[in-house]
Amino acid sequence: MTAKAAALIACMLVASTALAQDVLIRNATVHTAGAQGTLRNADVLVRNGVIQSVGNGLAAPAGASVVDAEGKALTPALFGGITEIGIEEVSGESSTDDAAVTLANQPMRPEFDVTLAYNPASVLVPVARVEGIGFTLLGATTGGSFIAGQGGVVRLDGSADPIGPKALFVRLGSGALGLSGNSRAAQWMLLDQMVAEARGRVPADSPHALLTPAGRATLARYLAGNGRIVVAVNRAADIRQLLRWSQREQVRIAIAGGAEAWKLAPQLAQARVPVFVDALAALPSDFDQIGTTLENAARLRAAGVPVGFHQAGDSSHNARKIRQLAGNAVVNGLPWEDGLAGLTRVPAEAFGVADRVGTIAPGKLADLVLWSGDPLDVANTAEQVWLGGRAMPMRSRQTELRDRYLRDAGALPRAYTK
Repeated sequence: MTAKAAALIACMLVASTALAQDVLIRNATVHTAGAQGTLRNADVLVRNGVIQSVGNGLAAPAGASVVDAEGKALTPALFGGITEIGIEEVSGESSTDDAAVTLANQPMRPEFDVTLAYNPASVLVPVARVEGIGFTLLGATTGGSFIAGQGGVVRLDGSADPIGPKALFVRLGSGALGLSGNSRAAQWMLLDQMVAEARGRVPADSPHALLTPAGRATLARYLAGNGRIVVAVNRAADIRQLLRWSQREQVRIAIAGGAEAWKLAPQLAQARVPVFVDALAALPSDFDQIGTTLENAARLRAAGVPVGFHQAGDSSHNARKIRQLAGNAVVNGLPWEDGLAGLTRVPAEAFGVADRVGTIAPGKLADLVLWSGDPLDVANTAEQVWLGGRAMPMRSRQTELRDRYLRDAGALPRAYTK
């Protein structure tokens, strides 16, 4: 194939995915991640980017493309976790990292919103997407304050704007001691003062105010239940205080990390707090995680806690590993269906986008993935991803580099190959 022909085919592929198409996916093992559970030899009909029907023997409308799944697994597009995809390009290059704010004057800035810096053309978007990931929660990271700022859910379909309500990110425990006077007790003192300011119990012109007027308004929205506060915390004692605080202030929280959350599983279940766990954490990495166990997810779910998954470390560049977390949780006692739900329905419900994504059901966006085998087994791959009914190009910069350097060298070295 000539370079010109290859370029023409690439252009045609991009054009063909620009508009949602009618698609009938036949003979799939449909893991709905919803009330219907798993359906064998089932069909999914997509019209105008939305799932119209799920069942058996569905007829293809005129002009629809038909895909024979040959019994393979079809799932909702997966949640990539809490990441910085599109707001961090190269970890070591500060000009490409927009996930944190550090201000010397009034460092407490809950109004900081990382979604304003989201770049849908980031090379990390297709890197994650070809692995079956269709949406992620952009998270603010701690810079000058343990109140990190806001983020939101984005779909990895090339759209520029987040969907659903915003989330506020907070870090508690030893990981934020340097931002709270080297005392975790001071974190609650400062948090209580900020709540008092947001509720109008502290004069706006107080010389000791921690928040700007915009910060007060932002925090007040979360205190009124408009959006979820995502708290990175691990130690059971800190989680206990967090539950007391959230119940006292009547706020909606989620926990990211939660290494010792299993110790408070009944209380978390009663409070209906979702926990996003690192299911690869096997040993304590600090004194907040002495009670770390690979059975964390299974114990939480057995008590009735909604369980999702959270990667510690480089989650943006390695979002694909979140499938490994779910599979590892299943190996350690989590039911398989709950492992899939933790990658689909649970995060969609937790972050207010379940009306659009997270399950395969009529009326939902056709964000779907056809797998070569069990999606929780990392030996298998995503064969095709559809987002809003559009077949996504199954390539990324990583696959292009792979293909380039796997080719036989021609007259010139591979470095000169187009």
